[in-house]
Amino acid sequence: MTEPAENGAAIAVVGISCRLPRCTDPESFWRLLSGGEDAVGETPPERWEMAGRGLGEGVSEEDPGAGFGAFLEPDRIAGFDPGFFGISPREAVAMDPQQRLALELGWEALEDAGIAPGAIRGHAAGVFLGAIAGDYANLVQRQGSGSIGRHTVTGLHRSIIANRVSYTLGLTGPSLTVDAAQSASLVAVHLACESLRRGETELALAGGVHLNVDPQGAVGASRFGGLSPDGRCFTFDARANGYVRGEGGGLVLLKPLERARADGDRVYCTIRGSAVNNDGGGAGLTVPSRVAQEQVLDLAYRRAGLDRGDVQYVELHGTGTALGDPTEAAALGAVLGAARDGREPLAVGSAKTNIGHLEGAAGIAGLIKAALAVERREIPASLNFATPNPEIPLDELGLRVQTELGGWPDAARPLVAGVSSFGMGGTNCHLVIAEAPQPAGRASDDGQVPRAEKGCGVESDAPTPLPGQFPLVLSAKTEPALAAQAERLAAHLQANPELGLADVAYSLATTRGRFEHRAVALGSDREETLAALAAIS
Repeated sequence: MTEPAENGAAIAVVGISCRLPRCTDPESFWRLLSGGEDAVGETPPERWEMAGRGLGEGVSEEDPGAGFGAFLEPDRIAGFDPGFFGISPREAVAMDPQQRLALELGWEALEDAGIAPGAIRGHAAGVFLGAIAGDYANLVQRQGSGSIGRHTVTGLHRSIIANRVSYTLGLTGPSLTVDAAQSASLVAVHLACESLRRGETELALAGGVHLNVDPQGAVGASRFGGLSPDGRCFTFDARANGYVRGEGGGLVLLKPLERARADGDRVYCTIRGSAVNNDGGGAGLTVPSRVAQEQVLDLAYRRAGLDRGDVQYVELHGTGTALGDPTEAAALGAVLGAARDGREPLAVGSAKTNIGHLEGAAGIAGLIKAALAVERREIPASLNFATPNPEIPLDELGLRVQTELGGWPDAARPLVAGVSSFGMGGTNCHLVIAEAPQPAGRASDDGQVPRAEKGCGVESDAPTPLPGQFPLVLSAKTEPALAAQAERLAAHLQANPELGLADVAYSLATTRGRFEHRAVALGSDREETLAALAAIS
């Protein structure tokens, strides 16, 4: 391997969006993780019907594991609002739902970062999206030439998944769909970080999407030998016999840390270093290489410039396969476990035990889990672990599986974690993340707002007295959407009583788009505000 170049400044994760099984956003994903729940079940009948198979033709004895999965609710795939994005209903029907999901995630990631999507139109912002599946194209092609129309090419071409986001948001930076098999979405994040460090991109959306709308893909994965007949991922467990499929997607919004600090952004975590390589041969095309995994780990931590003994947690690729798990454990033990120097074993776990293997979006799901664990300062349990795989001597390797929700092993030290994702063709990726310094300028405990953030023009450091009433500004493209927004905001306020009305009012006024239908909910306290929102909804 060649000597690595300096990675340069750390990259800040300032926004997160996700749609995952039983999860509509990062908050609900964290509830699933921290509650030790999984979202796996039997394949819904409508998935088989979409593939042209009747209810009695779903799974045969030749397809062990194909009847299980972790799925999005139907309305999370079909419930797209084309008018919001300026797309005609006819074109929306022709679009791969992965394109539609990517649009929604891009918008939500920007809003989560406190950026009105319209404010960055024309900016050199990049879009890096992992996507490897063509299920919707397969379904369309089975219908024959009569299903081909004006929007079929742009609707089904995988490259357009990223390009559609750039076009809709008016972003002029790099825009590419990455296919590196199961490591695609984490490789996309790596490429985004490199683009930011080179200065060709000032802001980047990165992640991946993956939808299993054609269950024939599960049949193929089963006959390949990848799926667990039990429909579960038993990561690092003696029962490990394959993975269960999942679907969904996630994006992170990335900025150089220095700029994020200057902008007063909330920072979930920083990406300190990353690396990508390939097995480059070996026992077989889809057989993982311990040597290559050791090399990608070594390169990522050298680029990060961190002591390997300081790593406290690794989010595994962790598919729960008989060959993959021992290979990954051995590589981790050699590079990170050996650096423990008497410290307790390195904690490891896998989100695949909660939501299945999202394949093209698996890496971003793992990164979001790790980022939330850093921000919340807790590590969720990795499920389905009882007895260690006899091929994985955890004590010798300096590893332990995180089996319950708990604090970080040494919370007094900076929190550092690794995230791994490996493709079946040998493309390996590892990211090193760490907690960020506490941002300055947050609301004070005395109920007053300190000097405003994000350049709102207030120059004094003195607290600003709060107004008598708090205007919550809402806008939408249709009246029903406006009412729905008021309803969601009311539910959010009720679910999060610690939120200050001044902060909510400020965010709504400065970080959201402006649309044709508008309303203002006025209230001097929570009760009045909730009543005003109810009147709008």
